[in-house]
Amino acid sequence: MKKLLLALLLCPTLAMASSKITNCEFNGVPLYGKVKVVESFPDFKVKIVNSFPDLKVKSVSSFPDKCGRWKFVESFPDFKVKFVNSFPDFTIQIE
Repeated sequence: MKKLLLALLLCPTLAMASSKITNCEFNGVPLYGKVKVVESFPDFKVKIVNSFPDLKVKSVSSFPDKCGRWKFVESFPDFKVKFVNSFPDFTIQIE
């Protein structure tokens, strides 16, 4: 939490304040594109929050080609997520 607050103070204009997320990537995977919600074997565990997210996400129906734009699909995803309440890889706020 201290790292997140420090990052917000140093870079208040960034939507991605977490040190885990850099250049709209997490562990080398771009955080935009086609996303499948799964219960097992996710690429990332994410928690939905109302304030101070690591990433702001906008659900789109086409052109998920910018940071934080996710198109939810059932097949051929770019990455898979599991929504959790504790121990997330990063937090998101859905706009």
